Amino acid sequence: MKRIALFPGSFDPFTKGHEDIVLRGLHIFDEIIIAIGYNSAKSNRYFDVKLMVEKIQETFSQYSSIKVETYAELTAEFARKHDAKYLLRGLRNTTDFEYENSIAQINRKLYGELESVFLITSPEFAWINSSIIREVHKYKGDVTQFLPYTL
Repeated sequence: MKRIALFPGSFDPFTKGHEDIVLRGLHIFDEIIIAIGYNSAKSNRYFDVKLMVEKIQETFSQYSSIKVETYAELTAEFARKHDAKYLLRGLRNTTDFEYENSIAQINRKLYGELESVFLITSPEFAWINSSIIREVHKYKGDVTQFLPYTL
């Protein structure tokens, strides 16, 4: 059976840290679906979803086992529709763990076969934060070193 993982997030923007998790995840999974969700807690995106889809597809254009999708539903339901039995998540710190643990528990309750797999972010990317990158970009700072593509 094909091991399909969903890597969900708002990816506003998709960073080198995210790229690192996906590439490392390829050693575990046969296919990874990068799923850009419309998060009800985040009403306004900074970067357009279509732009992020394009940039992520460009980043992984040499990998047929990586797909990019958007969704506006429960992550567990989206995973079920795509036969994904795993959620791939990156952890930068203990705060991320606390948050992700709660989500993993509810997703497992909603869709019992959905297993969360956590990868610790590589040290060189652990401090990269999408919120900070948005702020730097907003004030015309150079964010190229934090992103696996050019804007």
